[in-house]
Amino acid sequence: MNIRILAVGKLKEQFMEHAIDEYIKRLRPYAKVSIVEVADEKAPESLSLAEVEQVKQAEGERLLKKLPDNTYAIALAIEGRQMSSETFAERIQELATYGHSDLTFIIGGSNGLSDEVLRRADLQLSFSKFTFPHQLMRLIMIEQIYRAFKINRGEPYHK
Repeated sequence: MNIRILAVGKLKEQFMEHAIDEYIKRLRPYAKVSIVEVADEKAPESLSLAEVEQVKQAEGERLLKKLPDNTYAIALAIEGRQMSSETFAERIQELATYGHSDLTFIIGGSNGLSDEVLRRADLQLSFSKFTFPHQLMRLIMIEQIYRAFKINRGEPYHK
């Protein structure tokens, strides 16, 4: 299976990079995992609603350019479908079984994802009604992908 995490912005904290690298290493027996970053839009802290939409639009265009046509796209969105780790694992298994061996998880910037990206997504997934920093979502996402493979193989999860 080929898994891509397509994300807005670069990781800034070294400890976060180390944690993500650890999960990528753990995932090697199960899948090829890559992280593709696109630049975040430079904007002041305080934005009008119109400016927020402009930022999301610019970042969305960058994301869509990096999104392969043949991939099954899963956008992380607070309004998306919530599921348990077990249900998520089942979904990953179903996708692999029915010919979707190339998955891309899309993580937006601090303002979220553009409507165009959300429309392109095959699934909108929410981890919670909480808002998480988009950089932290990379770590949470990759940990859940690892957990899904462990669940699907009936292997113990080592913490």
